[in-house]
Amino acid sequence: MLHMGENMEKDFFNSILNRRSIYKLNKQIPIKDSELIKNLEQIIKNVPSAFNSQSARVVLLLGDNHHKLWNITKECLKKIVPADKFPATENKIASFAAAYGTILYFEEEQTIQKLQQDFPLYKENFPVWSQQANGMLQFAVWTMFAEQNIGANLQHYNPLIDEEVKKTWKLPQSWKLIAQMPFGGIAAQAENKTFLPIEERFCIFY
Repeated sequence: MLHMGENMEKDFFNSILNRRSIYKLNKQIPIKDSELIKNLEQIIKNVPSAFNSQSARVVLLLGDNHHKLWNITKECLKKIVPADKFPATENKIASFAAAYGTILYFEEEQTIQKLQQDFPLYKENFPVWSQQANGMLQFAVWTMFAEQNIGANLQHYNPLIDEEVKKTWKLPQSWKLIAQMPFGGIAAQAENKTFLPIEERFCIFY
């Protein structure tokens, strides 16, 4: 019989194992916006960062704002993708637009620069540490989605869309866009995943 702590541990590991890149998304999610927002607030607040810098910034786009992001992305890509290859690109963008919403992840560069000034010994490390903390934030949100049976994937159309995003939503210039996470109902499960032998990735020394 599992105790409460064992149940929580089992749920935690199952959520990690169930977290996958889901590309076929729809607009039906099993939780209300209020619960989604509350969950995101708790994750943003509690994910660790170097020197407790809390340099990550998050923007949640829903409804028309979600669609606006992917229209911006499509128009930016249209300027650089050859015309004969653009239909495939357009279909890919449409798959993200079909989702329920998108999360934008940023880093506040002024915070990082201030730390570099205050702690010059670690100057070169702060940009790296901020990216690591942002990655932990992304993973925590992604795992929460898996726990709620919500699909998500991670995209990186930055820096192509950065300026248009900042202008559209009137965001500070010091916010550096890191990643975009469309999320929604799971229209189709992820394909089987292959793994390298664990011995190539994990060393143990007794």
